[in-house]
Amino acid sequence: MLRVCKGFRALLASPATAAPSSAVKFSSASSKSASSKVAAQKTPKKPTTSKPKPKKSAAPPNETRATGILKATPVSPALGQFLGTQQASRADAVKQIWSYIKSKNLQNPDNKREIFCDEKLKTIFDGKDKIGFLEIGKMLTPHFVKTT
Repeated sequence: MLRVCKGFRALLASPATAAPSSAVKFSSASSKSASSKVAAQKTPKKPTTSKPKPKKSAAPPNETRATGILKATPVSPALGQFLGTQQASRADAVKQIWSYIKSKNLQNPDNKREIFCDEKLKTIFDGKDKIGFLEIGKMLTPHFVKTT
C-alpha cells in the first residue's frame, strides 16, 4: 500500500518538484508504466497547422442579416400606432406587447395565461375582452403585411 502512494505522488508532482525516479522505489513492472506516463506528460503536443476554411457569405463579415421573426417588415396602421413605428419584427412586436401587458397589470391574477384587453389592446386583438397568451402570435399575423 505504501509503495502505491509514493508512486502516485511522484506522478502528480510537477517536473521541477518531482522526486528523482531513483528516490521512489517501484517494482520493475510498475516502474516502466510510471516512467512512460511521466514521459507522456512532459512532451507537449504539436498544434495542427491546418488552415481554417473561409466561410462564404453574401453579407459583410461584421453584419448579420435578420431573417424570420427578426426581420423588420411593414405593419398594419393599428399595430404601427400601438408600437409607434411602421416597421417592426415579430419578436420586437411581441416583446413590446408583453411589456405593455406587464406594465398595465393586465394578466388575470387567478389564471396568468389569460390577458384582459384594455381599449388599446382591443384595437390590435379584434375587439376581444380576453385572450390567451398563446393567441397573441395568432392575432398578430394579419397585422404583418407580406412583402414579396
